Amino acid sequence: MNHPDTGTDEGAGIREQLDRTNALLQRVLAEVSKTPSTHAIFVDAGYVYAAAGLLVTGTEDRRSFDLDAEGLIEAFIDKARTIFADSRLLRVYWYDGARRRIHTVEQQSIAELPDVKVRLGNLNANNQQKGVDSLIRTDLESLARHRAISDAALVGGDEDLVSAVEAAQGYGARVHLWGIEAGEGRNQAEPLLWEVDSQRTFDLDFCRPYVTRRSVTMYDDESPAPAREDVRFVGAQIAAGWLSSRGRDALADLLPGHPYLPGSVDQDLLVEAERLLQHSLRGHAHLRRALRDGFWQHLQAQY
Repeated sequence: MNHPDTGTDEGAGIREQLDRTNALLQRVLAEVSKTPSTHAIFVDAGYVYAAAGLLVTGTEDRRSFDLDAEGLIEAFIDKARTIFADSRLLRVYWYDGARRRIHTVEQQSIAELPDVKVRLGNLNANNQQKGVDSLIRTDLESLARHRAISDAALVGGDEDLVSAVEAAQGYGARVHLWGIEAGEGRNQAEPLLWEVDSQRTFDLDFCRPYVTRRSVTMYDDESPAPAREDVRFVGAQIAAGWLSSRGRDALADLLPGHPYLPGSVDQDLLVEAERLLQHSLRGHAHLRRALRDGFWQHLQAQY
């Protein structure tokens, strides 16, 4: 028996399915076109302080200069508005380190800025950030996975950030690496440069308004030098404050290096001792040894 209408019916059914599919796609595309793209800025503060400080003042030491974080964040936001013209800002993430992850006064003021979220890793005894890269990866990956951002501006240079970039890209986000000009060579890892979707570098003129060198405290070196025992006592006094603020975990990290102190700790010790003594210890090697002896003696007595 012949069924002359079967082919016609099947063709009509296919055309009807195609029409429904096309209508659905048109509705989806219409909704997508109404949804604005969104970007976020992820700032590794340790990188910014080191790179901008070195570029503008010639040193990476945070104690030697002041950084106008609020002004710099606004500059980053303005730059993003230009680059991502049809996109809205989700927020700026500011990643820094702090002892026991307790905000410093400066970090508190940054956290109070609109559209800024401060995320803290830890600082070890050598003033090195710990856990910041993992925080960046967690935020980047989470926001990309939930389609909360379409573009990420990443201000940093550590090779450990490669996994964060890969994670975000795996969910369809584009990652744009922003850096600060290096006087010589590069201050961003090559594997990171290879992995991102675009690169941008901020030069000296961009950074200069936000970095100011601190004035150097001058002491009267013509007065008699302090006695060795006085310097030793000051070393112990500073050690007590150091231990109180940093805790026994930091002490455990420090002790294996005895009798040597990490450069950052030794510099802090010298600056604080000169402030308390109101006398420069530069050029007095025997007094600096006494200062370190007093510092170590107090710490070892507490362990």
